[in-house]
Amino acid sequence: MTPVELSRTVLHAVRRAVDEGELAVAVVPERVVVAPPGPGGCGDYATNVALQLARPAGQPAPAVAEVLRTRLLHADGISDVVVTGPGFLNISLAGGSDARLVGDILRAGPRYGHSDALAGQTIELHAAPEVRALVLMDSVARVLRSQGARPQLHCTRPPEDAWVRVLGVPEDIRVRPGTDPLRPVPASADPTPLGRDTARWALLHPAPHDRPRIGDEHLVQRESNPLFRVRYAHARSRAVVRNAADLGFGAEPGTVNASALHQALADHPRVLAATAAHRAPDRLARHLVAVADALAPLLPSVLPLGDEKPSAAHRARLALAEAAGTVLAGGLTLLGIDAPEHL
Repeated sequence: MTPVELSRTVLHAVRRAVDEGELAVAVVPERVVVAPPGPGGCGDYATNVALQLARPAGQPAPAVAEVLRTRLLHADGISDVVVTGPGFLNISLAGGSDARLVGDILRAGPRYGHSDALAGQTIELHAAPEVRALVLMDSVARVLRSQGARPQLHCTRPPEDAWVRVLGVPEDIRVRPGTDPLRPVPASADPTPLGRDTARWALLHPAPHDRPRIGDEHLVQRESNPLFRVRYAHARSRAVVRNAADLGFGAEPGTVNASALHQALADHPRVLAATAAHRAPDRLARHLVAVADALAPLLPSVLPLGDEKPSAAHRARLALAEAAGTVLAGGLTLLGIDAPEHL
């Protein structure tokens, strides 16, 4: 069960409790946020929905949480629900959830994490007439489309030819004034000499309020370069898939002891939603670094060594590595950056 699916499951429990008169709430939330448990929590995910509903329902938050807990215990894919603190619901997923997550990613491909949460919404974006603002607006638009929205891009003047030709800034941006434009701290130097992929990463990886560094450090192929780590992890994930095929075995989701990587992959839909909501591609960029760093320890154990025969464990590790590579490729695409299969 992905975080998005769990969110829907909790929301369904809320709606049923309201419909059946257990919770007297006039307006049911449109969505429920689930996240890894905080200090004092337990299980796989936690939500504060009971605290949000307590005042409208006229009940203490622990009582609301207990109503929802009883319903969630009967939901498919959930093994346990514990109420902690002032009324947090801590949810443990049923065994095999990691394998289902990997299977979900492999079936969705690079569209894993895409949703229809913003379907039908036309969102106007206005960028300051500066290269970083326009690259940021382009990436935000890509992520908004992944959530079902129809973004419209505006600026007070057309983008420069080099920004379109080298950096992939859309040339069909509408020229018109707008209020509250996207205005990140500008780049201190022309990023185009770095090339499209490196320049876009240099502009998008820092938070909008931080000044981006435009220098050769983004080009070096070593672990100190986050872009290199992300693209190298993707290329290695594709390489192990090719090498496994040469050895005659394929991916099959199963049990793998890699909780950090599973958690990072499960967080991907939430990160895309937050990136869209906050107009902050740096969130996605940092998330991809986290996925790449969590994948690195797994890769040496994916393929059999020496005369070792491929086993179920190898197939499960291969599936997890392929799923991670899929998330990396999809995320880089939303940043407007290529995900090469060879590096």
